[in-house]
Amino acid sequence: MAYQALYRKFRPPVWEDVKGQDHIVTTLRNQIISDRVGHAYLFCGTRGTGKTSVAKIFARAVNCEQPDNGNPCGNCESCRTALEGTNLNIIEIDAASNNGVDNVREIIDEIAYSPVKGKKKVYIVDEAHMLSTGAFNAFLKTLEDPPEYVMFILATTEAQKILPTILSRCQRYDFHRITAKVIEKRLREVADAEKIDTEKAALEYIARAADGALRDGLSLLDQCVAFYAGEKLTHDRVLEVLGAVDTEVFHAFFEALQKGDVIAAIDVLDEVVYQGKELAQFTGDFIWYLRNLMLAQTAEGAERIIDLSAEQMKELREQAASTDIGVIMRLIRVFSETQAQMRYDVQKRTLLEMTVVRVCRPSSDSGEASIEARVAALEEQENRVFAALRLIESGAFTPGANTGQQEKKRTEETTVSAVSEEDKKKWEVALPEEIREVAAHWQEYIPSMSGRLKAYMQALPQPKLSVTEDGRKLLIVLFHKQHADAFGSYPALLEELEGILRSHTEKEVPVAVEYMSDPGTFGRTYPDLSEIIHMRIEEDEDE
Repeated sequence: MAYQALYRKFRPPVWEDVKGQDHIVTTLRNQIISDRVGHAYLFCGTRGTGKTSVAKIFARAVNCEQPDNGNPCGNCESCRTALEGTNLNIIEIDAASNNGVDNVREIIDEIAYSPVKGKKKVYIVDEAHMLSTGAFNAFLKTLEDPPEYVMFILATTEAQKILPTILSRCQRYDFHRITAKVIEKRLREVADAEKIDTEKAALEYIARAADGALRDGLSLLDQCVAFYAGEKLTHDRVLEVLGAVDTEVFHAFFEALQKGDVIAAIDVLDEVVYQGKELAQFTGDFIWYLRNLMLAQTAEGAERIIDLSAEQMKELREQAASTDIGVIMRLIRVFSETQAQMRYDVQKRTLLEMTVVRVCRPSSDSGEASIEARVAALEEQENRVFAALRLIESGAFTPGANTGQQEKKRTEETTVSAVSEEDKKKWEVALPEEIREVAAHWQEYIPSMSGRLKAYMQALPQPKLSVTEDGRKLLIVLFHKQHADAFGSYPALLEELEGILRSHTEKEVPVAVEYMSDPGTFGRTYPDLSEIIHMRIEEDEDE
């Protein structure tokens, strides 16, 4: 017997096997049970979501001699001939190749003859949006008032192209995109039935690559199995067959873009091209990687909406914590524009390399995204200038002196705290009990923070804890201007932080937030609570 593709072999024969379209299955099934079947239906939705499969089950069910709870029995003559494709009462029409007025007139002529056997003549018109305007108009009267033994099912991926006069005569059902988890579960069932040895990670990737279309998922599985016939289907092998790229490559590419290293970013692209990967798919997958980074930094409980292993999620959170959200969103915007242009550009590699240069060298472009990048770079430069001015005022930096010696001097100074042991003892005695407790257990509080607040508190370089001059407030010093500004723009962040401290200490702990551009100057500006608390712990141990 000739080989049959998986998506054809495992086409659902009954309602229970239809995945991800419960809202449609329940309605149509109830219509059959209650004998309230209409005469015209319109099935809309993206490719591979089950429109034709549902239409075939529905057509068999309305003609079944002994339906079982709305399902076709599969045993009567009507069901058997329908499964074999020889049932004369179920007519499938491809509107893409039969879209003229003459084709519609042939259908109208056939409708005049009632079925010799069976209850209804069912016309399944696939890609109905391809019918010409003349064909639609010729079809109107018949669609509105057909004989009682005729039923039409129109299926389309582009409902907006269907004439309003047609839409108003049909019961419309919109098929949803199928979730990756539902697709993965179905792929597992098919793999077990076919005795295919697969890794869970391999099926997870195929399910994501299917992009909401179960048929595409089965076709991709078929393709991967054919390439590695008789061998275990692993995640790496799926990546190789589908021309996809591993997460580590995206990580390296993102790091190069973030550092503005054009050569390193181009090297990554060279390796992708050398391995024969499709650049359009690489760009789309990289945008998805950036999306995951964005959610990992800003969304609480992002694990529920990001399909990654625990280890990959940990790496993603670490990278997200050290990245500014503005940078991620700018990259998503820039690469989305590039992906759209790739559809019409022959030189995809050159276009992608131009994008890399735009990102790494914002001054070379005049677009909106590059202007934002240049403004951010100017702000960072301004912060460095102000930091240098503060060093000059403090006497730690002398203009015109040997730069290497000054750098060495600053390094030595940053390794030694400006707060003497005597000052530390005075601060330790003067510290309120609740602030002392917060400083001692600070790392224990971070896991209970929301995603965004947690990202700010775990960003590198890590925030420092101090106390305000009056000794009444806990002072958190941040080294990312955007993070510090966020506390001013979103008071809810500060309220959340104070609420967490209150729940742990059972006392009110007022908090202030300040920005400092140079972490090395922290010890000369503020008392470091970690050193003071550490000194107290050592004294307690000596006693």
